[in-house]
Amino acid sequence: MLKVSGLVSGYGQSEVIHGIDLSVGQGEIVAIMGRNGMGKTSLFKTLMGILPTTHGQVRVADTDLTKLDSFQRVRAGIAYVPQGRMIFPTLTVEENIRTGLRHNAMRAPIPAEIYALFPVLFDMRKRRGGDLSGGQQQQLAIARALVTEPRVLMLDEPTEGIQPSIIKDIARALLEIRQMKNLAIVVSEQVLSFTMQIADRLIVIDRGRFVHEDLRANVDEQTINRYLSV
Repeated sequence: MLKVSGLVSGYGQSEVIHGIDLSVGQGEIVAIMGRNGMGKTSLFKTLMGILPTTHGQVRVADTDLTKLDSFQRVRAGIAYVPQGRMIFPTLTVEENIRTGLRHNAMRAPIPAEIYALFPVLFDMRKRRGGDLSGGQQQQLAIARALVTEPRVLMLDEPTEGIQPSIIKDIARALLEIRQMKNLAIVVSEQVLSFTMQIADRLIVIDRGRFVHEDLRANVDEQTINRYLSV
């Protein structure tokens, strides 16, 4: 569903992503793990077209996204939940979700499955996004991404600043989303316990390169932790 080949990108003259190859199948969850500053967010921004690709290719299904703008990539089926959530704090929960709807956003009903996945959002649908807790805002950001009807869902550091009980809710929701939508899901993370709950494969990024990859069943947690430790 997602195919990345020889991807190179950076900021101005500074190259930060160095020839990355990545394939994620339909219904597969892949975790990209690494310390801060190792390239996780830069990789995701490149996949979304926020950072320019200098070499390589990004494809979703049969569509080449490499030269498309970010909004065109969303239309082609890729959705992005950025680090820090980036919800609209002055809009209500309901209005935030509507910003992701494709057609007649202010009139179309919000799909019932969204509130089934995140019941707290239904209870708080008239509250402003800025009044929600960090965990509730993360659920809101995922809900907003889902209503774009993506084929690929990318989440950058979804557990950052969230209490453990809500982390479990997010893990449950991602597994339900995978089962319900059969999406390809890519998660960047530093919390190994979270990725071991959800991911089919774990990949370690270090200084903009993939340096280790394994199936969850074969993961040596000590090896992964060595890459994650400061």
